[in-house]
Order: sequence, then structure tokens, then C-alpha cells
Amino acid sequence: MGHRTAARLLALGCAALTGGVTGQINLPPLRLPALPPAGLASPLGAAAAGAANSDSNALTSLRRTTVQNLIRRNPQLIEADPNGEAMLRGQLLALDLNAAALERIAAAGFSVLSQQRLAGIDSSLYVLQAPPRLSTRRALRELRALEPDAVFDYDHIYGGSATATGTYAPMAEGGSTPLAATQSVEAPHGDAEQDNRTRVGLIDGGVQSTHAVFHEASIVLWGCDGRPVPSAHGTAIASLLIGDAGPFRGAAPGARLYAADVYCGRPDGGAVDLIAAALAWLDADQVAVINISLVGPDNTVLRQVVNRMIARGHIIVAAVGNDGPAAPPLYPAAYPDVVGVTAVDAHRRVLLEAERGAQVAFAAPGADMAAACYPEGYSNVRGTSFAAPLVAGLLALRLPEPERNAARAAIASLAHEAIHLGGTGRDSTFGLGLVAEQQRVPPDIMQARPAPLP
Repeated sequence: MGHRTAARLLALGCAALTGGVTGQINLPPLRLPALPPAGLASPLGAAAAGAANSDSNALTSLRRTTVQNLIRRNPQLIEADPNGEAMLRGQLLALDLNAAALERIAAAGFSVLSQQRLAGIDSSLYVLQAPPRLSTRRALRELRALEPDAVFDYDHIYGGSATATGTYAPMAEGGSTPLAATQSVEAPHGDAEQDNRTRVGLIDGGVQSTHAVFHEASIVLWGCDGRPVPSAHGTAIASLLIGDAGPFRGAAPGARLYAADVYCGRPDGGAVDLIAAALAWLDADQVAVINISLVGPDNTVLRQVVNRMIARGHIIVAAVGNDGPAAPPLYPAAYPDVVGVTAVDAHRRVLLEAERGAQVAFAAPGADMAAACYPEGYSNVRGTSFAAPLVAGLLALRLPEPERNAARAAIASLAHEAIHLGGTGRDSTFGLGLVAEQQRVPPDIMQARPAPLP
């Protein structure tokens, strides 16, 4: 669940680059037959594929080890929840507390660290500090007993999965409470407010907007108090969404990208409260399709926010994760009505590390292809993270603004074009089938090479 090591590998591979970069839906009810970002510089290339095949639990174990390492390195900021997932120490989340509930919570020794109004989805998100007398686990139990009708949960940290070879992607400036400024990076396409181009959203690490692949792009950046903190993973994902340079083209070239950085170089990156704030920002700007190539545990607060976004007509596209075919579902891809995406290689074979299950809606290229490398050049990428933006880009071209019925129609339209690889109907490996195959840019065309292994 994180990517500092992955980012380091990418930086090495891309800096030399010459080098390379390698490295979740149940559909809306359409009645159709559900480490920082997942893996840059994946160790599960062809050389390691046999190991993944012989022990599918090794991938989940790798992600768990990544989580444990993150906690050990940052014990003052991060701890493990009862299932071993990373969460912010001593902090809890709550949705939509009324004045009476806030008074009772304060009387029990809890304090409000921050309050965010998620206006579009008509919600208020509170970050609460547990009293010193309670552990974070006991504090959550006490809150739920005190206000049984309210929504509480840990402030979990989300990132990539096993094939990232790294740790969590660091989070946004200010820990769990930074409500960042927005800045616009405009190519010479005219005034942003008069720009009627396709829009697509991204929640990930920062984007290197000066990369050549974005030379004519229109990008609105959110996060880090307006300070750009480019990352390898965010740059690669953004290029697959909107990139356009020479033979390289993303799924929606020319689209206007709204990119939220929820990491900003911090070790406690990718927490739920910041993901929720990013979703609310995208809702306020009426960005209909949002790509989230992050994975983590089920979280009641995140589930509620995602559900409310989908109810407002947004499409959330997420990578299913790289914990292996036998692993339990990862989120947000496994939430109902999120469009979960798996990955295939150039031979239409599902990646050995890709998760399987009812959460898989579509398959798309996620290996043997190029993506932009940070800070420059291109790299050979691998992982479900890189398949998701191809699907998101195609859906963004079909859904200009959030609207529930139009969102369903957009997904149905894409499903109609899908190539069925697992027989007729939907299956747990390829979902409704393979899409975006023509969006794969072979690495040799871009002179991309995989990043060196550690």
C-alpha cells in the first residue's frame, strides 16, 4: 500500500532513462449479464511470474510486509488496525454529526481536529482526536457505543498493492487535515472557464505537468497547499489518461485533467479524509469520471462518500489491485457500483498478480506498454493501476457531466464494445471483457525500459 520505494525505483530508472517505470465495481444496476499506488517497477515481470503462480498468498504477504514496514518507520504517525491495515494514530473519522452528538463526544474527551464540508454530497466529515486514556481501537468502540446511529471509522491509509515493490505513497502536506489550494496548468487553449473539453478526474500522487507528454494539456492540480509535488505513479497514470506526444496517446488525449494529489511526499499519505476531500472537490467541479488507482481496506466512511458520489451520477473507476487471484477484495474497487479494472498483457493474458472476483468489471492493458516516466521519458509499466486509467478515459469521453442514467448508459456502451475473453457474460477474471486494447503503446516505440530491480 504505498510507493516510496517504488517512486525511488522509478526515479532511478527514469533518471537514467533512459530507464523505465513498471510497477477496483460492481456496475451500477444496468442489469448487465462488482503501496502507494499499485506498482511502478513491478518485481513480477516475466522472471517472477512463476513464483506468483506457485504461491498466490505471497503477493498479499508482500503488501502486508509493506504495511508493517511503513508502521515501523513512522510509529508516531501510523499504527495498525485490528486487521493489520495502516491507519493514522489516534485519529478517527465521523460523518454528519449533529450539535448534540458533538457535545456528547466532547464530554467523553474527544476533540475535533478538523471539519470539512463536502458540499456536493451534502455531508460533513470530522477528524476526531482520541483522548489520551484510550487506544485508537478502544476509542472507535467507545464512539460507536456513544453514538450508535452515527458513521465512524479509522482514518485508514490507502496506496498501491503487492507489485509496487515499495511502501506507501507519502500523503499530502499537513498530515490528515490539509485542504489544499488549486492551481491550473494551462497549455495555449484559451480561458479555462470557457473550455468545454472532456474532463476527467484523478486521485493519486502528484503529476509532473511539465513532462513532454502534457505539452498541450490542460491540467488543474489540487493538493499540497498549491505546491506541486510530482510523483512517478501520478505522472504515469495521468499520461495514460490524457497524454499526447508523438506516437504516445492516452485514452482521452486533449481532455482536461483534474488531478488531486493526496500524498504530497508525506509518509502518512493517502488517508481517507483527504481522499474524501478530493472527491468532494471533483464533485464541485462536476468532473463526472474519476480514476483511483489506490487500494486498501473496507472503510465505512469512504464507502459512504463513494456511494454518495455514485448516486450523484459520477463514475468511480478503480484498480482491483495486485494482491493475487486468491486474495480478498480490495477497496474502493470492491464497493458496489465502482468500476473495478483488472489488467492483461500484450497476449490478452490476465496478470498473474491481478485480483479476481465479482469486483472486476473490465479488463484493459496493464503490461507490456509505455507510460510517462518521472521526471521525463517513458517507461514500461505493469499492474492493475495502469489499466484503470485507460477505462476511465474511455468512460470520460462518454459522460460529459455527472448524471446517474447517463453514467449507466456510458458503462453499458463500453461493455457493448468489450471483447469477451472468458466466455459469454461477465466472469471473475475479465469482468465484462477487454477494452482499450488499441490504447496500448508498445514500450519499444517510446524506447522505454523497465526500471532496475532493487
